[in-house]
Amino acid sequence: MRYPIAIEPGSEATAFGVIVPDLPGCFSAGDTFDEAVHNAAEAIATWLAATHATGEPVPAASTSTELQARHPELADWIWAEASTA
Repeated sequence: MRYPIAIEPGSEATAFGVIVPDLPGCFSAGDTFDEAVHNAAEAIATWLAATHATGEPVPAASTSTELQARHPELADWIWAEASTA
């Protein structure tokens, strides 16, 4: 599955923070951009596995455009997609 992710830009002093707006409470980070995207994919896989285990429905992925419209507070963040497979 592929989900849009919002990545808070990092620096030499701070990590890149990542949230998955479609999956409540799903977040990650990484010291580099590539590590942040990789760690986000792992976080998504873990979130999905835990949700499947409880029998809860899994939210469908929105488009990045839809999420950007719903989350103007993330306007300065970088948008990408993370894949669990």
